[in-house]
Amino acid sequence: MKDIITSSREELVRLLWKSDPTIHRILKNSINFHDSRNEIFRYLNGIDASLFTIYSHGKQDMNILEKKNARDCIRVLKTILRTQNEKQSHFSALRALYNIARENRVPKNISEGFIFEFIYLFRGINGNSALFAEKEKPAFLNLDGMDAALERTMFLDDYSKRMDLFFKKYRTGLDHDLVTERNDMKKRILQQFGSNEEDWLDYKWHLDHIISDIDTLQNVVTLDRGEIRGLKLAIENNIPFQITPYYLSLFDREKRKQYDHSIRAQVLPSETYCQNYLRSIRTGASLDFMDEASTSPIEAITRRYPKILILKPFQSCPQICVYCQRNWEIKSLQESTITKETTLKAIDWIKANPHISEVLVTGGDPLTLNDSIIDRLLGMISDIEHVERIRIGTRTLVTLPFRFTDNLIDIFSKYHKLGKRDLCIVTHFQHPTEITIDTINAVSRIKKQGINIYNQQVFTYYNSKKFESCLLRKTMTRSGIEPYYTFNTKGKEETIDYRVPIARLEQERHEEARLLPGLERTDESVFNVPRLGKSHLRAWQDHEVIMVLPDGRRVYRFYPWESKMELVEPYNYMDVSIYSYLKRLYYDGEDVDEYKSIWYYF
Repeated sequence: MKDIITSSREELVRLLWKSDPTIHRILKNSINFHDSRNEIFRYLNGIDASLFTIYSHGKQDMNILEKKNARDCIRVLKTILRTQNEKQSHFSALRALYNIARENRVPKNISEGFIFEFIYLFRGINGNSALFAEKEKPAFLNLDGMDAALERTMFLDDYSKRMDLFFKKYRTGLDHDLVTERNDMKKRILQQFGSNEEDWLDYKWHLDHIISDIDTLQNVVTLDRGEIRGLKLAIENNIPFQITPYYLSLFDREKRKQYDHSIRAQVLPSETYCQNYLRSIRTGASLDFMDEASTSPIEAITRRYPKILILKPFQSCPQICVYCQRNWEIKSLQESTITKETTLKAIDWIKANPHISEVLVTGGDPLTLNDSIIDRLLGMISDIEHVERIRIGTRTLVTLPFRFTDNLIDIFSKYHKLGKRDLCIVTHFQHPTEITIDTINAVSRIKKQGINIYNQQVFTYYNSKKFESCLLRKTMTRSGIEPYYTFNTKGKEETIDYRVPIARLEQERHEEARLLPGLERTDESVFNVPRLGKSHLRAWQDHEVIMVLPDGRRVYRFYPWESKMELVEPYNYMDVSIYSYLKRLYYDGEDVDEYKSIWYYF
């Protein structure tokens, strides 16, 4: 695949028609456009009927897995060809293909990504996916007993060796040399502020020295031109960014090794992010992708499920993530206020609703508040008899582990009563380089109180390389943190740099995470449907590809979790182009052949 990723559109079209000459002939020779649709449907129905019958000719030699893939591709292609989906997506991929075939040229608006999608669909329906090329049936399936076990062991060892080779490409924050480098960074930051080691262990010192200006950053780390342009644009337009001194110590000072690619991307707003953010503001487009305004029965509460809701007592965090879901309401620490009256009204609302058994306290980051406020807040929630679980949604384990003082942990333990009420922490590690000795020290003291810690990862470009997220899971679970959710990146235009095709997340789940032990892959891959909540990505019944747009983006129709219970409207989502994603990987030095099956995840 890497040989053709830089091919011209004309070269790709020749490859397209070579992938299925019959469809090319139908498009060229049909009486009209509508006739071509009917002819292609008949053609696809014929292939489908022949795949799993003993009377088929030419299909018997196709292995069962190739047949299954062909059936999946036929299903997707037929869905794309349906007139209803053309109307919903305001585009006809069939008409684009029809015009290319008849006019023997590629219109300017048709991208390489569009052509690639149909090359792989056409190959797939004909059993030429190349997923199983040169592969033979594993030998252990023809053996029994000890012979089978020994052969199978060799097979599994090969899987494991392959994983280990990938793991060696990445780093964790526990690697000895990285620990040394970050200690040097810590000293450099302390010197910048004229502070000492005792200050470093005081979370209040970190809150008092939040970094939100370019000069301080440049005194500590090297920034490239693109990072400087993004930061200047953010400052000029009052787009908040905040970095804790602790998190800054995780940067690679010279940006030579690129082990901090995910670290920097989370906190340094890029030029693209700022431009898209400002465009949304100018055009009046909503930044509230999840439409929380329509799921908030009272201020400071969001509710999308029967038994659990979100309580937001504070509007800021010690550190602001660039791709934050709530970037439309997150403020800097200086601008944020404690919404005491609003929070009290929200708690009264919870108290009056006996159907709520679980409260997720998040925000903003509630652990930005001081201990006495947190104690009173948790006390009021705990006094509500029907609340059985309190979740603390915080990223301070990642950005400010010193926040977990003995006093704070004692407060948590007061409200964690097994058999009566569970208190747990839900955090947000993105990359294995974020897990440090300081993190583990905090986790260890929390776990001694019997309090569980769960992780919600957002699957972004910066943690999406082969087995990169697997190493995060492995490092987390041996550090006392349980993988809980892996979120597809929200479809917010300002965060386009972070977004990854849904197919890549599905591929990661099936081909990488699946090779881990069960307790290391307890996270569930989900897509958050605006207003309605999480739709599982593991089941094709919950979503389907309904169109491929000219720029190569797939349009997905998502069926929300309530779809078999209520007449809820499906949600159409325009994804990231697989071709654009692979091309980006290619120019970042990745072997894109390692990702070749991505086209067949729908």
